[in-house]
Amino acid sequence: MEQARRFSDFAEPNGPLDGEKVKIESVLNIEILITAFRIKQSKYQQSAPECITIQFEYTDKPSEHHVIFSGSAVLCDQLRKYEEHLPFLTTIKKVERFFTLT
Repeated sequence: MEQARRFSDFAEPNGPLDGEKVKIESVLNIEILITAFRIKQSKYQQSAPECITIQFEYTDKPSEHHVIFSGSAVLCDQLRKYEEHLPFLTTIKKVERFFTLT
């Protein structure tokens, strides 16, 4: 009899990203490892049409997940464009009123 496959062997995770929630300001100018992200429609569409959830690890605390939330269109665009390179090390900077990956 053929052994049955486990759901976790072929299913892509689609649930919420786990990790301790931190404010984006607390990770500015610190190198982090972005492991995953999700983009969904924002509840507050007046300020931003989309909301991004970014799951990451601090480089000095690997395997400890954290998440940040943002309505930054720049971060959404950058992460969509470079999604195939995940996970990757980066630093989030604030340039004037905008957040960007560097």
